[in-house]
Amino acid sequence: QPQLVESGGGLVQPGGSMRLSCATPGFTLDDYIMSWFRQGPGKEREGIACINSGGSSTNYADSVKGRFTISRDNAKGTAYLQMNNLRPADTAGFYCARLSREARMDRCFEGPVGSWGRGIQVTVSS
Repeated sequence: QPQLVESGGGLVQPGGSMRLSCATPGFTLDDYIMSWFRQGPGKEREGIACINSGGSSTNYADSVKGRFTISRDNAKGTAYLQMNNLRPADTAGFYCARLSREARMDRCFEGPVGSWGRGIQVTVSS
């Protein structure tokens, strides 16, 4: 399975912004839906954003809609998650995922996931 590598996490103040990146060294993303999931303290992992293979269609969870933007650069083999107006409730481990070929955009938060990243911590605190 290809290895997904997240970067860009850390500590940010409420109301701040942060961009996460998900790289896939040596592997193409062109044919796959890419997603971001997160898991907060004591919570289950939840899907928050996904983007189709060409980048023309996106879906967002209600909790992040209007604040987060998912994008991708297939030439670079990288997906991104731009997060604005961050809140303490956004504190979580964030995980990049490459969905399996049979995944559908209208149910992308249900997977199935072909490969996971290791995850990266985002902490929103003053």
